[in-house]
Amino acid sequence: MRAHLLNDTTAEHYRRSVTEGVERVANKLATTRRPFTGITPDELAPTIAAVDLDRPLGDTTAALDELEEVYLRDAVYFHHPRYLGHLNCPVVIPAVLGEAVLSAVNSSLDTWDQSAGATLIERRLIDWTAARIGLGPAADGVFTSGGTQSNFQALLLARAEAKTDDLSKLRIFSSECSHFSVQKSATLLGLGHEAVVSIPVDRDKRLQTAALAAELEKCVRDGLVPMAVVATAGTTDFGSIDPLPEIADLCALYGTWMHVDAAYGCGLLASPTRRHRLDGIERADSVTVDYHKSFFQPVSSSAVLVRDRATLRHATYHADYLNPRRAAVEDRIPNQVDKSLQTTRRFDALKLWMTLRVMGADGLGELFDEVCELAGQGWQLLAADPRYDVVVEPQLSTLVFRYIPAHVTAPAEIDRANLYARKALFASGEAVVAGTKVDGRQYLKFTLLNPETTVRDIAAVLDLIAGHAEQYLGETLVHAS
Repeated sequence: MRAHLLNDTTAEHYRRSVTEGVERVANKLATTRRPFTGITPDELAPTIAAVDLDRPLGDTTAALDELEEVYLRDAVYFHHPRYLGHLNCPVVIPAVLGEAVLSAVNSSLDTWDQSAGATLIERRLIDWTAARIGLGPAADGVFTSGGTQSNFQALLLARAEAKTDDLSKLRIFSSECSHFSVQKSATLLGLGHEAVVSIPVDRDKRLQTAALAAELEKCVRDGLVPMAVVATAGTTDFGSIDPLPEIADLCALYGTWMHVDAAYGCGLLASPTRRHRLDGIERADSVTVDYHKSFFQPVSSSAVLVRDRATLRHATYHADYLNPRRAAVEDRIPNQVDKSLQTTRRFDALKLWMTLRVMGADGLGELFDEVCELAGQGWQLLAADPRYDVVVEPQLSTLVFRYIPAHVTAPAEIDRANLYARKALFASGEAVVAGTKVDGRQYLKFTLLNPETTVRDIAAVLDLIAGHAEQYLGETLVHAS
């Protein structure tokens, strides 16, 4: 069994095994003709359940053959131009190379004596991101597992910085289109989801600052404490960007922590043409970025940034066996665990490092610009198509729309037709789209993160959706009669 340990004596075995795996994946990427096979859980579950995990195959080739049956064949492939579903991006090759390197070396980013140069690379990338945001010389941050953890840590710091120890008085303000992790974080922080005050949005799905001002004034008048305002730079459903400068003014007026959830919109930090859409983000106290969304990185790759590094002390704990306080002070040892909610942590920063060193920031920004431009073209297509109602013109790369039949139909029946169309499309494997609700009605959603997707792809998927919806309505009419 020692032959399977990665070390100096097994380097050739490692090379052969990984190469064989890469060849399988490369072949799959080259030959996949649709984003999904359409397999159902009930169809796939027996195949996986039949695998006897206590009887190893003992051979890499056999294991890869089996992997084809249990995973590779039926995986959802985000690189396909007709994957238009969730906030999943195709990944760039330098980042995948970084993933291979970091997995093999297996550094743990909690302490210097487990990571050395990896610690400094992560810190350098945090400084680079903070500079792109404009947070100033005292900024700092740490990589996280994703936007939910980043938002949670930001609100943890905000809670600690609030001007009361009475948690029942704390309030968080965010738009009705903000990410569910805001409510989840409030619950985990002991505030309860009712501590989150939902602010209405305008017709472009951006937080209404007049409503925010009124709620902040009411909060103070009622003897409560406005702990934080969460502004969203790229909502999950609409890609809308809240009015950051106006929100920053209100936070300054009330002494309230301003957090910007830019998990989606962070790609604009590298955009050669659209960076101005994030104006005001530089005034935030904390910012969430998800490189694994609009920086085309493999999952996971996220970070939380803060304006004042001193606030990260609220997440610091010292253990004698790991990061003793004395060593940190006297020897100036840079332990990343002092900033993180995690202890053992992957060197995910290497993926972004390799990407920037090969492609550069402008290269990434140009890719994100392409999908934002594509979304604008898709919006024009939808706005001119009488079969569809499109909600808002996109600020990023998301389109939310709804199939509307030519003949008068009850809204609930239209809801069911749109739901059916999405499910039927997924079952066919021809394309993947997402769904959401707008004002209680069922809508569909394109999340465009693949520069290989074309307007022709969008038009073809719209035709497929309309076909499935019309089939449903036709069958319903037949059954009704």
